[in-house]
Amino acid sequence: MNAPAVVSLQSLRLDAAGEIRPRIRAILDKALAGEEVGADEAVALFGVEGAELDALTRVADRLRERAVGDNATFVVTRNINYTNVCNVGCKFCNFAKRRDDPEAEFFDLDEIVRRAQEAADRGATEVCIQGGLHPDIPGGFYRDIVKAIKARLPDLHIHAFSPFEIWYGARKSRMSYRDFIQDLIDQGLGSMPGTAAEILDDDVRRRLTMNKLSTQEWVEIVKTAHGLGLPTTSTIMYGHIDGPRQWANHLALLRDIQKETGGFTEFVPLGFIHYKTRLFRENPDVRPGPTRLEHIRMHAVARIMLAGWIDNIQASWVKLGPELARDMLAFGVNDLGGTLMNESISRAAGATHGQEMLPEELVRMIRSAGRHPVRRSTLYRHLEAFDAASPPQLPVLAPASRARRTIPIVAAAAAVLG
Repeated sequence: MNAPAVVSLQSLRLDAAGEIRPRIRAILDKALAGEEVGADEAVALFGVEGAELDALTRVADRLRERAVGDNATFVVTRNINYTNVCNVGCKFCNFAKRRDDPEAEFFDLDEIVRRAQEAADRGATEVCIQGGLHPDIPGGFYRDIVKAIKARLPDLHIHAFSPFEIWYGARKSRMSYRDFIQDLIDQGLGSMPGTAAEILDDDVRRRLTMNKLSTQEWVEIVKTAHGLGLPTTSTIMYGHIDGPRQWANHLALLRDIQKETGGFTEFVPLGFIHYKTRLFRENPDVRPGPTRLEHIRMHAVARIMLAGWIDNIQASWVKLGPELARDMLAFGVNDLGGTLMNESISRAAGATHGQEMLPEELVRMIRSAGRHPVRRSTLYRHLEAFDAASPPQLPVLAPASRARRTIPIVAAAAAVLG
C-alpha cells in the first residue's frame, strides 16, 4: 500500500475551534497518516459527539475517497430465502417458523430456479440465497440448489449460504467444512455471505442464542472458504446487548482475518431490528436497535479501522431506510448494497423499508449525495456507470409474483426428500 500524502485534522480545517480532545485528535491524525487504529482507540471513537463526531466523519470520508474515489456502487440482485423453517431459536430473529406453523414456507428447486430466472430477466447479475436450518432437508440440498440454478443460468453469480448453513450442511452430509465448501464451488457457488456473525463475542452470542455456532466456528468456516478461493462478505449486527468494546473487537478480528486471507469483499453493518423479536420483548435490558449517531459512528469507525484492508463499506437501506443509507455516503460508505427484489428476514423482525429498491432509485440516491452511480458485480467489478444516462425503468416486482408457489412445508419437504 502506497504511503498516503500527509494529511492532518488541521489541514481538514476541523481543529480550529480547539474542541477536539488531544487523544481523539491523535487517533484521527494517525488514521489519516495511514497507520492502524487499534481496538482501544476505536472504543474511544465510538463515544465521540459534536465537533469530534464531525472530525470522525470527515476523516472517514477522506479515507473513503483515498480508497475508492467518488464512485458509489450497487448490485442488481434478488434475495431468495428458500425456507423460513428453522429450529435454532435465535432470540433476535422473527423470521424462523416451526414445521407445523401455518406460515411455514419451503421452496422446491423448481421455485428457486424460477425466482432466479425472473431475477435475471430483470437484469440481476446475482442471486443471494439463504434460509433457515430446516430439520428435514438433506445436506445435499445446498449443492442441488447451486447445480439447478447453474443448469438454467450459467452466467448468474450465486452468492449463497451463511457460515451457519455451511456448518449445518457439512454436518448433515458428514463432510468436513473444506470438502463441503469445495463441492459447492465445483457446482458453481461464486461467493458466500458473511452473515451469522452477529457479534463475534461468545458471551454476547450465548445471550442471543444458545445453539448458534461459536465465534471460533464462524472464523474457521470463513477462513476455510477464503483458503479455497471463495470470497465472502463480512457483517456485524449491533444495537442490542452489545456495545463499543464488542464492536471494536469485532472489527479488529475481521481485520486480522483479512490480513491473513484477503477474502472479504466488503463490510456491512446491520443494525438490530427489534420490533417483533423475542430478544427485545422478553429482556428489559435489550436496546431497541442503534441510535442514528451509533449508525453514523459504526460506518465511520469501520472505514477507519478497516482502511487498507477492506475497501468497500456498505450501508444497508433495508436496515437504515433509504434516506439514512444515502446520508452514510458522507460518512465513509461507498456502496448501497443491492436491489434485493425480495426481503424477508428484516421485514419479519419489523423493518418497514420495503422489499425492493429499483436501480433508478439507487442511482437517484447516489446522485443526490454528490457521488457517481456505478452498477457493480458481486465482486466489485464496475459494470455500468450512470454519469448521465439512467438505468432502464422497471416496474416493482408484482406482489402476485412474489407470492407465487410458496409451497406448503409438508409437501415441499416430501418432494425434496424423494
